[in-house]
Amino acid sequence: MQTVLVTGALGKVGRWTVAELAGDYELVGVDRFEPERAGSGAVEYLAADLTEQGPAWEIAARVEPDAVVHAAAVPGAGHRAPTETFLANVASAYNVLAAAGEVGADVVWTSSEATYGVTFGEEARPLETLPIDETHPQRPEDGYGLSKVVGETIADRTVRRYGISVTSVQPSWVQLPGAYETPAIRDAFDLDDPTPSGSLWSYVDVRDVATMIRRAIETDREGHERYLAAAADNYLDVPTADAIEAAWGTLPDECSLEGDESAFSTAKARAELGWIPDHSWRQAERADVDPPLSEEAGR
Repeated sequence: MQTVLVTGALGKVGRWTVAELAGDYELVGVDRFEPERAGSGAVEYLAADLTEQGPAWEIAARVEPDAVVHAAAVPGAGHRAPTETFLANVASAYNVLAAAGEVGADVVWTSSEATYGVTFGEEARPLETLPIDETHPQRPEDGYGLSKVVGETIADRTVRRYGISVTSVQPSWVQLPGAYETPAIRDAFDLDDPTPSGSLWSYVDVRDVATMIRRAIETDREGHERYLAAAADNYLDVPTADAIEAAWGTLPDECSLEGDESAFSTAKARAELGWIPDHSWRQAERADVDPPLSEEAGR
């Protein structure tokens, strides 16, 4: 059985990724603290500060994983000061990816749609096409988005230096089943007087992020590739192009959005990973799903 090392294992994406992979892989989870309750005991948990090189390299050397899932990060803008967010995310990405390279482990890590510069900006950056895909220019304007662009550059360097493969998963706004944050925004939305959305009203269910990570681990390929992860629809229940044009007063010349289609394309992930988003807000907002080991279990 192959071994997968998961960083940020007690965070939102990390917990659901561990649940997705459990039973099929030997799992070692790393976070800032160990959980008080480790569930079934099928996962070994270690505590480490991955912004420090030593712990990252020592853990990788001891575990000798076949693959590394790097989900440890400040999860977005506004959680910490921009400089702290940038430094923490870049340092941990460099340390973990280099450590994986040293032991020859392929990497799947969580980048972000924020690399394209729409998310968290007070007004949309000029969009060249809709839907946005992985070829769209990256124009981050905050410390979080910039940290993810630098992380993708680190991924390029890691591939060149070590010859492993690296997959950058770029999730949209990640939502938890039964606890979506989208209803309040949808209820307040007025097409005649809309408030712009940094994510262009896109989102993704955390379970779909976890299945993309699995697909990336199990797809045999080389080099560094980026894949957007978004639900098929927006969460407004109105045409996406109409909402964008109403909020910002314009659409790019190249716009092929139909209905409530997501503003972020997942065509590349569908074609190359065989991944499709299975969950929509229509069912998932009210879903009664037992969560995996909670973050609070470690505190």
